[in-house]
Amino acid sequence: MSAGAAGKPATVWLVDSSLYVFRAWHSMPDEFHDVDGQPVNAVHGFVRFVLDVLERHKPGRIAFAFDESLDSNFRNALYPAYKANRDPAPPELKKQFGYCQQMCRALGLRVLADGHYEADDLIGTAAAHVRRQGHAALILSADKDLSQLLDDGDEQWDFSRNERWASQGVKARYGVHAHQIADYLGLTGDAIDNIPGVPGIGPKTAATLLGHFGSLDALLERLGEVAYLRMRGSSQHAERLREHRELALLSRQLATIARDAPLPEDFGTAERGPADTESLDALSEQLRFGPITRRRLQAAVGGS
Repeated sequence: MSAGAAGKPATVWLVDSSLYVFRAWHSMPDEFHDVDGQPVNAVHGFVRFVLDVLERHKPGRIAFAFDESLDSNFRNALYPAYKANRDPAPPELKKQFGYCQQMCRALGLRVLADGHYEADDLIGTAAAHVRRQGHAALILSADKDLSQLLDDGDEQWDFSRNERWASQGVKARYGVHAHQIADYLGLTGDAIDNIPGVPGIGPKTAATLLGHFGSLDALLERLGEVAYLRMRGSSQHAERLREHRELALLSRQLATIARDAPLPEDFGTAERGPADTESLDALSEQLRFGPITRRRLQAAVGGS
């Protein structure tokens, strides 16, 4: 959707880049190397994904958010075990993340990265910012956490599986509404991010409780009612919630995506800028791109 077309708001694409870098890292063969002999399979796969997006959909406003803070973001101060279950990225992958950012910038695409905030927080902040400008957000990610950001007019798109949903479609996918996702994760936790949640509270129980009480705050204020609900193990759930009240609140805090991360001063509404053809040519040489990828890059630059 173009800005101002028939008076409609523009759609601003916000890409959870790290997800697609990791997918490329795991799916692309290790036969790709730069001129120094270092592996660049993730870069090749990520660039193909970026080119697919640009060629098929020609977004005029798009930003790519990257994680630079998986062990140094503000959540680690709240809960040192946050994401401590994840192995650190190997050095050869860290270097490829740098290349991916360089490629986006050379193509004239907005890049969001911060040492204190995760990509989710940068996307959340950008989504809130563009909404204030009267635009809608289209979030490219399969991560259910990001569904908490969806508001009227916004959509989330798992690009690889071609599954797309709006805020009204969140409940059908996860059993709770978009605005309840953080509360839901406060109850269930999230094993991927090492968020503890309340022991013994699973997805179905969490969805039932939030369906009845509406929010985690209301649930905790009305704990005396839980034991009388028509659900299996209601009295045990009431006791668990009473015992682990603070853990539920901490887990929700960890799962809540920030909307106040710093954005670049010239972010605007993520308009595509002019390509840096000199940097693009240098990177193509460094990364040993083949003729097909180079032609696609030239076409993408020409159409920007």
